[in-house]
Amino acid sequence: MAARLAHVGIAVPSLAEALRFYRDVLGLEPTGRPETADGAAIVSLPFGDTVVELLEPCDPASPVAKFLAKRGPGIHHVCYRVPDLDAALARCRAAGYRLVDDTPRRGAGGRRIAFVHPKATAGILLELTE
Repeated sequence: MAARLAHVGIAVPSLAEALRFYRDVLGLEPTGRPETADGAAIVSLPFGDTVVELLEPCDPASPVAKFLAKRGPGIHHVCYRVPDLDAALARCRAAGYRLVDDTPRRGAGGRRIAFVHPKATAGILLELTE
C-alpha cells in the first residue's frame, strides 16, 4: 500500500455553525458520532476515499484552541495514511525531521497517529497514521 491522503483537519470555533455549510450546500452528513481527542470535538465528513475532520476546541489549552487564537479558523493539519507508521517515523528521525510525537499515540477512532512539526514540512502540520 502506498501513502495516501487520510483526512484534512479544519479548526472551527463552532461545529454546529461549520456543519451548516457541509449539510446545506454540499448535502453531507457526518459519519458516526462526534469524538473527542486532544481536547477537541471532532466530526468526520466523507469526501470519497478521504475525510474532512472539523475540529472544535473543548479545552482552551488544547492545540486546536491555540491554533484558533493565533491563526483563526482554517486548515489545521493534513493527515497521510502510511503502510508502516513506525518505519515512517524512523525515516523522519534519520532524515532530521522534527517530530511532535516521537512515538505513535492513539488519536480519533483509536488509530495510531504521530505528528510531524510544521517547521519541518514547509509550514504544514502533518499527521501520519496507518
